[in-house]
Amino acid sequence: MRIDCDECVMQHTDACDDCVVTFLVNRRPGEPVVIDDAEARAMRLLGGAGLVPRLRLVPRAPVG
Repeated sequence: MRIDCDECVMQHTDACDDCVVTFLVNRRPGEPVVIDDAEARAMRLLGGAGLVPRLRLVPRAPVG
């Protein structure tokens, strides 16, 4: 899974404050977060249990 905040329609909104990416990492602008399947599953489980914020990524529609 590749999470690029620059590709999220929620970027620069209040959703960023409650997103697991903001919670877990200090991402530099233009730097995507890449996690493997096991890490993605663990994040979903932690988010579902309320232990970390859930992923709030809403991908932009492809252009073209």
